[in-house]
Order: sequence, then C-alpha cells, then structure tokens
Amino acid sequence: MRKTLGWLLSLVVLIGTMGAAGATAQAATAAGPAAATDIKDQILGIPGMSLIEEKPYPGYRFFVLNYEQPVDHRQPWKGTFKQRLTLLHKDVSRPTVFFTSGYNVNTSPRRSEPTTIIDGNQVSLEYRFFTPSRPDPANWANLDIWQAASDQHRLFAALKKTYKKNWLATGGSKGGMTATYYERFYPRDMDGVVAYVAPNDVVNKEDSAYDRFFGKVGTKECRDRLNAVQREALVRREPLEAKYAAAAAENGWTFTTVGNLDKAYEAVVLDYVWAFWQYSLLADCSTIPAAATASDQEIWDTIDAISGFSAYADQGLETYTPYYYQAGTQLGSPDIKQPHLKGLSRYGYQPPRNFVPRSIPMTFQPAAMADVDNWVRRNANQMLFVYGQNDPWGAEPFHLGYGVRDSYVMTAPGANHGANVAKLLDGERTLATAKILQWAGVAPAAALADTGKAAPLAAPDAQLDQRDLEREPQLRP
Repeated sequence: MRKTLGWLLSLVVLIGTMGAAGATAQAATAAGPAAATDIKDQILGIPGMSLIEEKPYPGYRFFVLNYEQPVDHRQPWKGTFKQRLTLLHKDVSRPTVFFTSGYNVNTSPRRSEPTTIIDGNQVSLEYRFFTPSRPDPANWANLDIWQAASDQHRLFAALKKTYKKNWLATGGSKGGMTATYYERFYPRDMDGVVAYVAPNDVVNKEDSAYDRFFGKVGTKECRDRLNAVQREALVRREPLEAKYAAAAAENGWTFTTVGNLDKAYEAVVLDYVWAFWQYSLLADCSTIPAAATASDQEIWDTIDAISGFSAYADQGLETYTPYYYQAGTQLGSPDIKQPHLKGLSRYGYQPPRNFVPRSIPMTFQPAAMADVDNWVRRNANQMLFVYGQNDPWGAEPFHLGYGVRDSYVMTAPGANHGANVAKLLDGERTLATAKILQWAGVAPAAALADTGKAAPLAAPDAQLDQRDLEREPQLRP
C-alpha cells in the first residue's frame, strides 16, 4: 500500500512538474526569443558587431559599438574595417531612427529631433574614413556616396531583425545629404527621411544662387557691417598675419597642406561672412565691431570667433580630410564673388584640392549630384527637407517634381544652419510632426484626424536633446 501510494504521489509530482514546465515553455514561446535575451546579447550576436562600452542613461540603454564592414561593398572579399556606431535603445516595440552627421559619431547619449518626436530608438553611424572608422591602408577611391549608403544598408539589414518596427533616416547638413543619398540608392530600406539643411550643389561650376543669397540675406546694415570687417581684415593683412604667426608658434600650427600661412589666413577671412550667417542670427549683428574704428585685436577676435584661425592649419584640416575629399570628388562646393574684396583677395575661394594632402589623388565626378537631384525630383516618397531662411547652404536646396509622393520642402523663417521642425511656422510644424509620426507608424488617432494636434511623443530631455551642431569647414569650389 505504501509503495502504491508513494508511486501515485511521485506520478502526481511528475505530472505537476511537466505541466509547469509546459506552461513556462508556452509563455516563453508566446513572448518570443527576444524577450528571453538581453538586448546587449542580441546586438552582440550580430556577426561582426563588438562592444566598445555601455553608458548608463535613465530610461534607455546606450551602447558604443564597432561593426565590421567591407572596405569595398562591390568587392567584399578585399578586406574589412571597423565602423563605429552608437545605439540608444528604448524598446524593440518602438520605431527606430537611423542618424548620421556625415562626420564623426558623438559617443555621448544624444537624441535627434525625429527620435524625440516618435519616442523611439536611435542608431547613429560614423561616416566612413572619419577616424577611427578608416580602413588601413586607406584607398580613398572607396570613399564615395554609394559606399557610404551601402554601409548604412548593411547595418540596417543586420539590425532590422531585432528592431522590426518602422525606420526613419535623418541627419543635418552633410548628414541630411547622407540620408538623402541613402534613400536614393536603397529606397526600400526606410519608411521615411527627414533631411535637415541639406545642400544640393547640382552643377558645381554654377554658383550664382549664393551671390543672390548674400545680396539679400538679413538687412543691408548687417551685410555692410560684416563686409567691412572682412575687407578690413585684408587691408590689415600684415599686422594680423604677424599675430597669426605668433598664434601658430604658440599652438604648434603648421600649414603644409594649404601651402603657407598667407593662404590659410585669407581662407579664414573669406569664410567670415558665410560662417556668420551659418551659425549666427540677424540679432547677432550688433556684436560685430565697426571696422573703421576697431583695433587690430578687435578685428582678430571677431574673425577668430566666427571663422576660427585654426581651421586651415594642418591640425584643423586633418579631421576633415574626408569631407574636403568628397567636396572635391562628388559633393561639389560653393563659390561666391565677394566684389567688396576686389584688389585685396589674392586667392579667392580656394578649391577643396588645397585642403587635402597632395598624396591623395582627387578627380571630380560631375554626374554624381545631378543623378541624386534627378532621382529626388522624380521619385521622392515620404521625404521631408527642412531649411533655414538665413542659412547660406539653403541657397541651393533640394527641389521636388511632379512625380513625388507625400514629400515636402519647408523653410524656417529667420533660422540658420540649426533649422529644425520646431522652428517652422505653426502650420508647417504640426504638419511635419504629423508626417514623421505617420511614417514611423506611431501617429495617435488625434494626429491622424487633425495634423494640428500632432506633437512629439517623448518628454523633453535637456541632455539627450542637445544639438551638437557640427562647425563644418566651408566647402570650396
């Protein structure tokens, strides 16, 4: 009797155990394998992905990573390099924004405007050939817009298995260009594109649009004030170049790439008006000194604050070598006449070739930008371009033709190179916000019914939402 009772008790326990195990297995199956695996393990399970570091941030997981990419996507067997990226992870149930500045990636937690609007995840990719994401040895022929778009495509394909909801591409300036080029070459990857202040230099030798811009931007009083300081800096070239030489000696600046200190000095001075409108506002004109009565130090200080005397030293150019290389091979670069400097300018706007070491060969490809422009005009689908009214780079913007679908070009009044959706007029701001939410697949019913009710889904975060506006060197002809 005891044996029988013991056997029955064992059977009951066994059945109970099996039932519990079965229920656990069913629950795990219902939740899916992703629920059982930490997000870091999922990401590091991607072949070629490695962790540099994880940084804590409330409400998110933030990872700095490397991803192994082919040096040449057309010939992937010819070697690889490690491309740096960051991942701001919120939840796999949320949509994802694919951000690039077109330069180095910021390794501190940051959230682009579309990421705040959709309350999503963000993948930020460093542009190829910006160190440390540079092949060694570096074959510069592999630095072009198609290769960079293919970097994004390959990373997207790897991450889409985990982040299955909608994706948007975004970036500002060169990053906005990058997002546009990605869409041109891989139009099926993203569900929408938000390109901020993206230049579109279709015909590199035709730059009259910039002359027209500088002839009317702001007020005549402000334009005259800026032009007078710029002219005075060339009139006083000798004493100010002496200050430049002293600063170079103090800081260890050299001028091998540009050629000499005189060329570097003039390049900085010629940037002055452009850089003012790129980074400043009309209200800042009051801070510009009166050229006729300003001391040498005051002229030096305002030029340095706005243009930066370190920009064309070898040490300032080195970081941006990939940028100047692309400007001189595919992107193009603007030129402006600046008639107020007639008789004083020795070199004019110098070409990108002057800012890239001569050991790197460069040949311009005039069809590259024309191809992108033509594609956008005819095929843009769920693309938004945002420009600033007083930003020089907006003088040659992207345009939309009759074949586009659900795409927009909007301009923020009085805004500079930091223009964004938040700075648009009310009607355009809410429309743009509604479209971003819709493309991401997270638009609330109220926003779908009335775009005027569209608003960002994420609460503001002063640290995450900092705008790290890239102080780009000016593109040259």
